[in-house]
Amino acid sequence: MTADDALPPLAGLEPARLDWRPDAAGESAPHSTAFDDVYFSRHDGRAETEHVFLAANRLPERFRAWTEARPFVVGETGFGTGLNMLCTWACFDAQAPAGARLHLVSTERYPLAHDDLARALAAWPDLADRAAALLAQWPEPVAGVHRLWLDTRVTLDLHFGDTEERLRRLDGRVDAWLLDGFAPARNPEMWRPELFQAMAARSRPGATFATFTCAGVVKRGLKAAGFAWRKVPGFGRKREMLAGEIAAPPADERRRATPWFTPPAPRPARRVAVIGAGIAGAATAAALARRGLEVTLLDRQGPGAGASGNAQGALYVKLAAETNLQSRAYLAGLLFSRRWLQHLDPERRLWSPCGVLQLATDEREARRQARFLANHPLPETLVRPVTAEAASRLAGLTLAHGGLDYPLAGWVRPDALCRRLAETEGVRLRLGEVCGLAPAGDGWRLEVADETGTQGLDVDQVVIAAATGAADLAPADALPLQAVRGQVSRLALPEGAPAPARVVCAGGYVMPPLDGTLTFGASFVPHERDAEVREADHRANLAELERTLPGYAAALAERGADLAPSRLAGRAAVRAASPDKTPYAGPVPDAEAWRRDYAALAKDATRVPAIPGRHHPGLWINAAHGSRGLASAPLCAELLASRICDEPLPLELPLVDHLHPGRRLIRDLIRGGG
Repeated sequence: MTADDALPPLAGLEPARLDWRPDAAGESAPHSTAFDDVYFSRHDGRAETEHVFLAANRLPERFRAWTEARPFVVGETGFGTGLNMLCTWACFDAQAPAGARLHLVSTERYPLAHDDLARALAAWPDLADRAAALLAQWPEPVAGVHRLWLDTRVTLDLHFGDTEERLRRLDGRVDAWLLDGFAPARNPEMWRPELFQAMAARSRPGATFATFTCAGVVKRGLKAAGFAWRKVPGFGRKREMLAGEIAAPPADERRRATPWFTPPAPRPARRVAVIGAGIAGAATAAALARRGLEVTLLDRQGPGAGASGNAQGALYVKLAAETNLQSRAYLAGLLFSRRWLQHLDPERRLWSPCGVLQLATDEREARRQARFLANHPLPETLVRPVTAEAASRLAGLTLAHGGLDYPLAGWVRPDALCRRLAETEGVRLRLGEVCGLAPAGDGWRLEVADETGTQGLDVDQVVIAAATGAADLAPADALPLQAVRGQVSRLALPEGAPAPARVVCAGGYVMPPLDGTLTFGASFVPHERDAEVREADHRANLAELERTLPGYAAALAERGADLAPSRLAGRAAVRAASPDKTPYAGPVPDAEAWRRDYAALAKDATRVPAIPGRHHPGLWINAAHGSRGLASAPLCAELLASRICDEPLPLELPLVDHLHPGRRLIRDLIRGGG
């Protein structure tokens, strides 16, 4: 990505400002006060959508004929009330074969508030079930990509932000465009040449478009971008509208400055092996199986046996005071995990959105948090400052410090979650140790050792999600991984003992009790692979508990709790982290080829060879999540599954590149360490 393509600061978006006015038939309809234009007419809005966007794009017949393994992708400029997308979904259900899938991509600069959206969609009772699926997952008004699962066959990606900027950063290609939005005369900022250029660059060959307007600026912009347009009969009182297609979309120039991040070409994937059944591997296996692939999930011990095996883990992130790609990726991951968990487990047996308090226990942290709030005007439903008094009310304990409250965060049962994911239909769990991995024909052959001996397993593609074990699997051994030992302490609480109602974090964390047991910790020891429980780590966790919640341990002792380090229960495990503390999620690079192809960077970082990055075909990695895997691994799993299945990705292009496993190879070359 170029310097001028840097992502804007983390921020909430201005919501749509509406009033409700009678339409031509005298019925109340939503009206934008910012653009002085109507979203739709209750009298004929549904019919207009079907004529302008569905019929002019020939969607009914194209859906009927769709037989490809990848989903049909519909892109929209301006989500508004969602009427176009819900109608597209209804058309797909009515017309498409049973095995077909639909992927909807829509941009929105001014998202509607949840209640306004519900009121608007109530105008269409026959869409009530579909509207309910949308409303149940309606995201926070934060710039970025928000993935929603409307049903087993239909996915919706909401790209919140300026339409042109969102499409410029879209990693995916579109089959049909719904070119909507308020009229060009009312919203000239959207209908710019850059919008049409971004549409063209994100189109598949033969992609179609339809729009209600015939404005000259639209016709000129479409033609200049490479679209052929024609006038067709409009709807109602509008005599004409535009429809057309693009035969040969322009080449994607975004990789010119970073050719190494060019993704590998899509290849057939019917059988996939996932190595490692922790959160990263189990989530990846489930994401692939949901798309109809045959997945073998391999682990030496079973789901959640390693670092994902704790009974309770915190779901939270610590965002940087200054905007950076890592914070953006982790925030996207937190919001994704929240929706993913709600979709997977609406009964909340495996998780709790109890909220997380991040305390400022010293002046340095207080200043950092103040800078964060000044730099990132996020919605208070996502993060908000709290005084010590307010934090105490939220935690249900007397706290000495205030800080930041994350109402959407909470805790998860990682061990049970891994087992649940491993039971996804289409996932076959196989216990054994992968002791060999090598290309075989157009796929890969794994050697798997168990108590019966060593057997071969042939698959089309492989995902390595084995934490520190990834370093033992060539060719992923070229990626630097750091072992980090962590130990949690667990205490059975006496009856009536005080306990936090929120996860409370400072240097460590303490969670609300689960089944009468308090979990706190965790130690953090880099370059340590021993997973035995140690009294020394219990003592360190107790000391951190005292710093976080002064006097709390003494209050527990007064109630009869035994806080002797030798009597505490606990669990230790070894996590994997990358040198820059960002996960690896993407194709495994051919390290030797990269060092040859990009050797010139060692002498001059501006000398970028025009050579696409070479990768080991069909080999992927989802690893190095450290202690934040609950907020990063599920999104990275979805990212890999989307790339493998040739779908639009659930992250912006700069964040996809930020997670690329080859980033360290390029860094080392530029710094002379390659």
